Amino acid sequence: MESEILADLVWAAPFVGAAIVTFLSLFKGGKARGYIAVILLFVSAVSATLLVKMVLDNNAGFVQFSYPWITSLNVDVEIYVDTLSAFMALIVTWLCALIGFYSLKYMEGDSGWTRYWFFFSFFTGSMLLIVMSGNLLLTFVGWEGTGLASYALIGYWFMDEREKWVGDPDRKALGVSMEFAPSHSSVRALMFTRLGDVGLIAGIAVLYFVTNPHTLSISAIAQDSVVRQWGGELAVRGMLLPFLLVFSLGALAKSAQFPFHEWLVTAMTGPTSVSALIHAATMVKAGVFFMLRFTPIFYLLLRLLPAAAGDVSLYFTIITFIGAFTAFFMATQGIVAKELKLVLAFSTASQLGYMFMAAGASGLIGDFVNGFIATFSMLMSHAIFKASLFLAAGAVIHTVESRYMDEMGGLSKIMKVTFVAMLVAALSLSGLPPLMGFWTKDSVLEVVFQSGLLIPFLLAVVTASFTAFYSLRMVMKTFVVSPSARVVHMEEKHELHEAHAVMLGPYSLLAFATVAIGVLWLFVGSGFFTALAKHVLAIDEVPSAFSVKLNPSLTALSIVMVSIGLGAAYLMYGKPQFDRKVAGRMETSASLRGVRNFLFDRWYVNSVYYIVFVSGGRWLSNGLFKWLDTKVIDGFYHRFVPWFTTRLYVDGFKFFETGIIDRVYHSGVVTVFTKAVYGTFRYFETAVIDHVYHVYLVKAALSVSNGFRKVQTGRINHYILAFVLGFIVLVVMFLLGVL
Repeated sequence: MESEILADLVWAAPFVGAAIVTFLSLFKGGKARGYIAVILLFVSAVSATLLVKMVLDNNAGFVQFSYPWITSLNVDVEIYVDTLSAFMALIVTWLCALIGFYSLKYMEGDSGWTRYWFFFSFFTGSMLLIVMSGNLLLTFVGWEGTGLASYALIGYWFMDEREKWVGDPDRKALGVSMEFAPSHSSVRALMFTRLGDVGLIAGIAVLYFVTNPHTLSISAIAQDSVVRQWGGELAVRGMLLPFLLVFSLGALAKSAQFPFHEWLVTAMTGPTSVSALIHAATMVKAGVFFMLRFTPIFYLLLRLLPAAAGDVSLYFTIITFIGAFTAFFMATQGIVAKELKLVLAFSTASQLGYMFMAAGASGLIGDFVNGFIATFSMLMSHAIFKASLFLAAGAVIHTVESRYMDEMGGLSKIMKVTFVAMLVAALSLSGLPPLMGFWTKDSVLEVVFQSGLLIPFLLAVVTASFTAFYSLRMVMKTFVVSPSARVVHMEEKHELHEAHAVMLGPYSLLAFATVAIGVLWLFVGSGFFTALAKHVLAIDEVPSAFSVKLNPSLTALSIVMVSIGLGAAYLMYGKPQFDRKVAGRMETSASLRGVRNFLFDRWYVNSVYYIVFVSGGRWLSNGLFKWLDTKVIDGFYHRFVPWFTTRLYVDGFKFFETGIIDRVYHSGVVTVFTKAVYGTFRYFETAVIDHVYHVYLVKAALSVSNGFRKVQTGRINHYILAFVLGFIVLVVMFLLGVL
């Protein structure tokens, strides 16, 4: 019961916070809503911490319980917490709690205070529901909950004030605007992720119908016998590979993998605290968690169904290529971005590509568990340093009142703690030893190298250099280069200052964590690996002990590439003279300028989407409307229908008038009726009037008249006799009682 209470408290506390915030909105005292929401987020975090200890101490290695829900479908509200879920919940809850604490100051005075805290808490609860759900239907509820909350928070400033937009004003690529309003960005996020969710729904439905008995329980679906059943059924029908790809579409879209990446770029229209929430702890990490939860189940197919090995291996290969290309593709855009949050957005999608690449490659190597651990470690480290980066960026934007790095510079002397925190987190993102990002990125590179896929490996290595470049470029342009005119003006007016302690604390703590964990990784890494892999659903063959190992050649290559990226960024933005030469060369060289514009305009992918799907859809709609309007409405309705009804009326009237009225009524009915009336009258006249009336009736009248005439004799004695007889008859009738 204690484990059930703790587990329920982890995911339910944020929902309770959302409900309380809504209830308190009926009363005054707005600040209390935020404090209560944050307190319940910390309750969830503390509960998650205790739950991790309980799961690790549990001999079974997991906590599982359920409540009746939809009995007709054999679906329960099932909670399943293994070591993967426990550690993931730990990361999500603490990051959300810290970001929530930061938001108390960052969102202070905002008019949408209640709406913000409701969706913030709802977002956290939905993500935890994904992490801790034991059946696919409940997972889908949480999955769509994060989608709804992201829509509301990305479009939080739905009044579309100009300063809340993202992208360069008046810039167009292939005729398509590259600036996006909050309301438009929220719809983009909803549309892109919903496209992938169609595949997720289809995959859930397929799994339900191919299992016997039908079930949506993840632990049941992961059993060896059930894996053989549904995997064999799909393999025999030639549908295993399509199923695996379609089922993973939701994860690809949620984690902004190519070609679903565009929504994440424009999601920067929301508050920076929301960006930290989406990029570090929720939403985009849901797709990676999906891969961590289900790739072990998919990997079972290789062992249990040798005939399906080709399809499963091809699936893992496709995922690896998608992740590698996304990592490279998004990193190239980060090196030219002008907006502080956009650099971080490109970085997030790129790092998510690393995670998908590792998840795919883990299914292609002999030691799946190491690939699995590398993927989760990358997720964990990225969550920590990316949350720190976004929160620090929010503090900078909040202070400078601009999202463009060209309007910053020289802030290292004013925001010293923020500078150090952001520098540390950026170097960890770059993969500089001994920071946490170095260990996790190196482990991903080793997994990809072991997979034998050369192209993904080369893309990952080149991306490491790009990552280091844009990370240091971001820090240099924000804090180190000469102050911009805006900064100078604000400094003269004493408007620049270090962030408030409530904001400063969370990202400083996270920056310290990425240093501490990185320094201690050689000592704590093996213990963490052992704890993480202790009991993960569908992973049975787990080594008794792990160790932190490095491939010297790969490590050297990684450090060289990172050094190249950091060195290039330092030369370009730390040496003004060199920077001017590069800038001048960029402006005079049409090819270099073309490459820069190509990358800045996001490889024109966004423009192609709008041209093909938006403009193309509009053109198709207009074409169909024009065809429908001219051919159907004008041609059929306005021309054919009136002509047809007119002809029908004319011909019908002509036929009815001559054929029915004239011939039938005038000629037929009237003639027949006249003859019938005349014949009847003639028969009545001769047979009745003449014969009956004139013959019989007259004779009868004459007979009656003659009879009465004979009674009137004119003699008085006859009348007296009649009187006496009549009187006698009356007396007799009276005596007899007749009268």
